[in-house]
Amino acid sequence: MSSKTANDYKSNIKPSWCPGCGDYGVLTALFQSFAELEYEPDDTVLVSGIGCSSRLPYFANTYGFHSIHGRALPVATGVKAASKGAKNVVVVGGDGDGFSIGGNHFIHAARKNPNITYIVMDNEIYGLTKGQNSPTSHSDLLTKINPYESIEERINPVLMALSFDASFVARSFSSDLPQMKELIVKALNHPGFSFVHIISPCVQYNKKVTYESVKERIKKLPEDHDTKDKISGMKLAFTDDYLYTGLFYDVVKPTFEEKLENVRNKCQAQSPTGSYTIQDIMKQFA
Repeated sequence: MSSKTANDYKSNIKPSWCPGCGDYGVLTALFQSFAELEYEPDDTVLVSGIGCSSRLPYFANTYGFHSIHGRALPVATGVKAASKGAKNVVVVGGDGDGFSIGGNHFIHAARKNPNITYIVMDNEIYGLTKGQNSPTSHSDLLTKINPYESIEERINPVLMALSFDASFVARSFSSDLPQMKELIVKALNHPGFSFVHIISPCVQYNKKVTYESVKERIKKLPEDHDTKDKISGMKLAFTDDYLYTGLFYDVVKPTFEEKLENVRNKCQAQSPTGSYTIQDIMKQFA
């Protein structure tokens, strides 16, 4: 039994989200996952971008990096690669931060496969800027910037992650605390880039995506779903019949850090002294 509790990860700053926001549930599930895995706060870094959900590092008693809009993933990749003391690196953010300005970084984090976990709280709206359409908004959502009709197609984050060949892809719902915790623990234990998409309703600005409307659509993945079969996962993510939750895909492949270490070893092996200086490297380009 774990000697830690969720309270061990709470900071002195109280969450400032609107009452009823789904992000409260995600925060609870994350702290419970840390406690189950007995993470040390000093070994843990939370990185975020900009948005309502990106406030999360302030509420945690860990190291935190509140980066700029859409750039949380490259910052976290750098933290993991540069600091051997950063054992546990977790990225948190929303659909706007992650899939709009940060969409390109999502692609490259998936292909690099750094040993980090990316949790996206998707409310299908820009909440911090008071209610504009996000990349995941439904086409019938009318807002200040689309008062007549939405002129952009919505994206499918799980399908995107699978097509980018992310090595771990899961989805949950912010009111399903047991499932969220189970998937986050698996993601944190996964050696490589793990992506957890969490539907997290915004009760203030998105009246189309409510707890009730989500509950009507969600369904847990079939028990016989093969998490090593990416095509099967893509078919389940693509269907309009249900909004499936659970673990879509989970494979192990070399991580970004392992590949970097291989490069370092090869570099060291070519040095007569057993060590390489920056001057030695520059000579190769002279």
